[in-house]
Amino acid sequence: MQQLEELKKIVKKRMRKNDVAHDFEHILRVYNNAKKIGKQEKADMKILLTAVLLHDTVSFPKSDKQSKNSSTKSAFHARKILRKLHYPQKEITIISEAIKDHSFSKNKIPQTLEGKILQDADRLDAIGAIGIARAFATGGADNRPLYNQNDPFCSYRKLNDNKWTLDHFYKKLLVLEKKMNTKAARTEASQRTKIIKNFLKYLKKEI
Repeated sequence: MQQLEELKKIVKKRMRKNDVAHDFEHILRVYNNAKKIGKQEKADMKILLTAVLLHDTVSFPKSDKQSKNSSTKSAFHARKILRKLHYPQKEITIISEAIKDHSFSKNKIPQTLEGKILQDADRLDAIGAIGIARAFATGGADNRPLYNQNDPFCSYRKLNDNKWTLDHFYKKLLVLEKKMNTKAARTEASQRTKIIKNFLKYLKKEI
């Protein structure tokens, strides 16, 4: 676990310039999610928590064309960092593959249990109260309007979360519950999704 503490310091320093939705606080929340799920699923905690700490070392803004490459580049940098920390090559391979495959945009299910838990833990941070906050923080950073004035809740038009933040709720956040890999994550995702649906219900009354 001493390696994990050393790794936290390295990651915190690297992530100083990341956007607020993918900063070190995000890493710590995903870390806590992963610890809870990992214990229930009997995962290799060293591999799991290492992957969590390194999963967003590279994070391009959503509006950037390279956004879909964030996880691939994070995996590349993870391998370099772990070699310097003298992790065994077998562990480095498992960790880097988990990081590469975890992102929503790649539409992949990781091969290992640890990879699946990383994906679940990261997706949990995209929903619930914190997910709402992160969605609007990202939209604000990109100067994106909150919603389409003519059809805020996407009743009859094609979703476009590059133009309106609220579209992101329907394109991604509300579908994550069904994409969880583990029982523990599905239970938590159900509760967090209810928070989002409740928020949308009140938002409809206000706008």
